[in-house]
Amino acid sequence: MCPLPDPSKLSIEIPQVDNVKTEDLSADQLKALLKAIDVDSNIDVARMMKLAVYTGMWRGELFRLKWKDLDFERGFILLDDPKGGVSQKIPMMKAARELLESHSRTKSPYVFPSQNGGQRKDVRGPIKRIKERANLPKDFRPLHGLRHVYASMLASSGKVDMSTLQKLLTHKSPQMTQRYAHLHDDALKKAANVAEDIITDAMKDDAEKEIIQLSKHR
Repeated sequence: MCPLPDPSKLSIEIPQVDNVKTEDLSADQLKALLKAIDVDSNIDVARMMKLAVYTGMWRGELFRLKWKDLDFERGFILLDDPKGGVSQKIPMMKAARELLESHSRTKSPYVFPSQNGGQRKDVRGPIKRIKERANLPKDFRPLHGLRHVYASMLASSGKVDMSTLQKLLTHKSPQMTQRYAHLHDDALKKAANVAEDIITDAMKDDAEKEIIQLSKHR
């Protein structure tokens, strides 16, 4: 029997990703959250949270979002000075477009301004209220967590490859997107199982036909 290696002498390289904590919500939890958002009195924060679900935008990107960054004609949102450092654009899905088009515009250049019209710095109060109303886990960080929910939904659908997901999340390197790879793999496995079931059923049909043919010749 080969002796086990001494753990103290092992050198393990752990891939570095920004904020490796991956948060997600079940379908029921997401429904409860969306209901809690819809009935909240703070319209700006409620819509900010929904936009996080629709686009996967960072908290800071939502705070910095200006009306000039919205390209309704081409259907894109410009992320000016994002976390990654280089300005990028992300697609504006139909739900996000409808939300932004219906959102009241003030004299402020910001889409979700603070009370004095400047850049918003904090939303802890309203978000805590919404989180508690939805009965979400205590360690779930709403705005940051909703970005993970967005990414998890896409990865688990099996319809979005990891390279495209990386671009949608504006990750600088594919390693940052790898935290969702297992969800994508699970979706691919489910798709493969569907193919297997179809083939198995087809083989059963052929076998049954062969049995019927043999019985006729007896």
